[in-house]
Amino acid sequence: MRGRRLTVIIFFAILVSFSHAQAEGEKDVEGGQDHPLLSRMPGYYLESHDIKDFDVYDISAYLSGADAAWKGKITKLGYTRKKGAKPVSMAQVAANYENAVRKIGGKILSSDGRVVNAKIEKGGAVTYVQSAAFNDGQNYELVIVETKPMEQEVTADASALNQSITATGKAVVYGIYFDTGKSEIKPESTPTLDEITKLLKENPRLKLYVVGHTDDTGNLESNLKLSSDRAAAVAKALTGRGIEASRLKPAGVGPYCPVDTNRTEEGKAKNRRVELVEHK
Repeated sequence: MRGRRLTVIIFFAILVSFSHAQAEGEKDVEGGQDHPLLSRMPGYYLESHDIKDFDVYDISAYLSGADAAWKGKITKLGYTRKKGAKPVSMAQVAANYENAVRKIGGKILSSDGRVVNAKIEKGGAVTYVQSAAFNDGQNYELVIVETKPMEQEVTADASALNQSITATGKAVVYGIYFDTGKSEIKPESTPTLDEITKLLKENPRLKLYVVGHTDDTGNLESNLKLSSDRAAAVAKALTGRGIEASRLKPAGVGPYCPVDTNRTEEGKAKNRRVELVEHK
């Protein structure tokens, strides 16, 4: 009897260890993060993350002509569905990214219900996107090729912001504009502020840290103050649109959390951003 009990204890110990190891393995790859342009599907974790400053991505199997070879900065993101997450089909993954691309003004170049190829043209910049699902939707890869750095013109709508916050606890926001070194919000920021307002009104229990980020131009102290002032300005603009101040906590972290290198103007443009971070 004692031996049998010991066997049961060992079995459950192994089971618990396996479950813990599996859960640990479902975390985002170290150093990896979603691309600011498109968020992930809910219920997936980031298994692989690869960035090349310049390369060629050949998609002649799907397209011909000028759009068959994508050249530029290539970001490849590999996603895997978490254990226990609601299963989705390959067609659902494809449809999700088709809709997301269209919402930010992109054009679908081809789609076969599994692989989606798209093109986004904004402000003279061209960005290509490929979403490819496999293993019945258990995995998918997102490839983003930036042929020319995109200005901060691609703004997420309320639905995309909500999806990103649900999946990762935060949403990166571009499209809130300031003059260099200033914290007054420019009028062309109105569409983005309207979408954030819509997000908060559609989710009345949602509370957010509004976090300002800068590049590393100038000294640390001035950047910390500037990011804090900009975050406060965004929070004030949202309360002016009817959002309760208690739901918003502005903060600035200056250049401490870059999403790209500060060695290039393109990287600096990505680092100048606002993030919406969920809090209790």
